[in-house]
Amino acid sequence: MRPPRLISLVLIRLVLVTLCLPPAGALADRAAADRCATALTGTSRTMYDGALPAVAGGTAVPDALRGLARGMVMTGAVSREVARPMAEAAGACLAQLR
Repeated sequence: MRPPRLISLVLIRLVLVTLCLPPAGALADRAAADRCATALTGTSRTMYDGALPAVAGGTAVPDALRGLARGMVMTGAVSREVARPMAEAAGACLAQLR
């Protein structure tokens, strides 16, 4: 009687572990975005890192970057002319999460 019970316990655990894993597509998208981000430098990389949690949580890429870039311009970290192309570069990588 013990072997069938042991098998059922193992199967239940296997199913529970499988349900806890993220879908494979989500991992591939994040990996592609991170690979893209390795080419980013300076402000672009800062924007990517800052917007990543919001985009991964479902916020649209432009919305996440707009708020981040606006804050950087307002604090004087970057000029408006620099912020736009840097945000576009970061956005290209963040778009791969979708």
